[in-house]
Amino acid sequence: MKRYFPHILSALLLSATGCKKDSDFLNVQPTSILTPEQAFAGPSQALSVLADLYNRQVDFSSLDGGWVSFADFSESFPSENGQTGIVQRNSWDFGAWGTWDYGYIRHLNLFIERATAAPALSDSDKKRFLAEARFLRANYYFEMVKRMGGVPLILESLEYDFGGDPTYLQYPRAKESEIYDFVISEAEAIKNDLPADPGEKSRATRAAALAMECRAALYAGSIAKYGVNTPQVSLPGGEVGIPASMANGYYTKALQAAQEIISGSAGTYALYNRKPDLSDNFANIFLDKNGNPESIWIEDFKLKSGKVHGFTVANQPRYGAEEEEGGRLNPSLNLVQAFEKLDNTFAPLPVADADGNPVYYENLLDIFAGRDARLAGTVILPGSAFRGRNVDIWAGYQLADGSIITGDDRGAQKELPGTNTPVQVVGFDGPVNAKEFTAQSGFYIRKYLDPAPGAGSRGTNSEVPFIRYRYAEVLLNAAEAAFELGQPGTAAGYMNQVRARAGLVIPLDAADITFDRIVHERRVELAFEGHILFDMKRWRLAHRVWDGAQMSVSDLTSNIGEAAKHSTQPYALWPYKIYDPASTNNGKWIYKIVRPALVTGTNRFRLGNYYSFINDEIRSNNPKIVRQPNQ
Repeated sequence: MKRYFPHILSALLLSATGCKKDSDFLNVQPTSILTPEQAFAGPSQALSVLADLYNRQVDFSSLDGGWVSFADFSESFPSENGQTGIVQRNSWDFGAWGTWDYGYIRHLNLFIERATAAPALSDSDKKRFLAEARFLRANYYFEMVKRMGGVPLILESLEYDFGGDPTYLQYPRAKESEIYDFVISEAEAIKNDLPADPGEKSRATRAAALAMECRAALYAGSIAKYGVNTPQVSLPGGEVGIPASMANGYYTKALQAAQEIISGSAGTYALYNRKPDLSDNFANIFLDKNGNPESIWIEDFKLKSGKVHGFTVANQPRYGAEEEEGGRLNPSLNLVQAFEKLDNTFAPLPVADADGNPVYYENLLDIFAGRDARLAGTVILPGSAFRGRNVDIWAGYQLADGSIITGDDRGAQKELPGTNTPVQVVGFDGPVNAKEFTAQSGFYIRKYLDPAPGAGSRGTNSEVPFIRYRYAEVLLNAAEAAFELGQPGTAAGYMNQVRARAGLVIPLDAADITFDRIVHERRVELAFEGHILFDMKRWRLAHRVWDGAQMSVSDLTSNIGEAAKHSTQPYALWPYKIYDPASTNNGKWIYKIVRPALVTGTNRFRLGNYYSFINDEIRSNNPKIVRQPNQ
């Protein structure tokens, strides 16, 4: 069977010729939908229905959902005028990030019921289809619980009898732990009915079920352990909050599920290692669809099918790009400086010496030398290239007296002192303060950018997939679970595999494994993959990291590598070229730490943000739905 599914359901077309009586005309079957009998008349029809259910899965961040969800949490700056509210607001709405699609749950339940009863499906087809539908249902409940807490657990299609009393359709919220238990138990129940096939990426496999189980159990374990730090974020019925006594049980399940993947019993997966340059290799994890050994479950895109996305169009370096489009997502200095040095230490990027004097660099990239290779695989740095073209990121000239000559548009030209010929005084990629589509943070995103010809054009777009589960996360999940279970040596072994791929070849030992290390490693490995919000929530760190306080440069550059380091505003790093013909530093580069002018607000995560708002209409229609705490 094909490994990629189109979004449009198959339709059975019925021909009709000549004139019909009114009664015959009213009995013509619709040609745009399938009846239940038609939908399950054979595996190809059932698969087309299942394809639609796959396409309706929800991700927090996704490539076809745009770029805006990536541009938050002080990890980046949104370089588009219509989105700058992200860095100007002072708190998130309580309704942010929520999902409550029981229409989707109903369709999954109907598929399960009808496929179970379908006489035309073979036992082998039926077994796989049912396992896939149960996987999708469990994965969506996981998406719900990590946003909403406990939700009504409905595992059958419900029908209203039009008797006037809908109370039998009103389900209360399950406990938060019960939803996690359901996701975990479903994964265990279906895993052996799914293929152990690492070549299958866009359909559910045994490894995908185990990866879901592993992540869900890890989330539940950390909510149980760290929820004691926010006792007010709970409800007396358990709809929100998990007892601390359950933590070790969940961590054990997370480690077991991860180790089942690592052992190879679900198929052979491995860290991606195909390119000699470690940064290029890391970037290529997200581009290579040719038997990629790291990806476990993806949302795929294909040019031939017409299912493509515009992530590259929106975010590529704009200068020299197809149709001069791009530049929106600018990673922050907050994130860039989190990538540690190759000696396993944390330090701010050296913009000044111990006396406060600027450090002069021969080349723009020199300031980033000796860092974790994932940095240049995640972020396009000044002095680097994309699609074989050097990016042009620099903010202006600095003169001998410290004054700056720059421009208010990309590639602007002015005369330098003592000259009468205009020269370029700012990069064609910026940064220019408040100028949209330029590198206002001094950086562009690299992860998920497609270098293929046409991928940066609106007429073509990209078929780069979105990776939902991958092997490196499984290793980090295993490391975290092992650490929480008092096995730091085991945790170090898993973390060292991920780190070695990034050039961090000095192994960590058991004594090095701390909670701060666990948090740091996930942040840099999984940046822009939709994890940071839910990681900060489950560790109950979100209200401390995003505490609403203004940031100073000292705040930014201190305590790097600490889990609870507060990060409320995205900062920038701007390069300047020295113009001082009498100095040996003439033509060299310096860097300045800048807070972009549009960053006027701060990220403030309130206790009410730990669980998304359940709207008034839902609670009015079902009085059994209790309100979220702190809202």
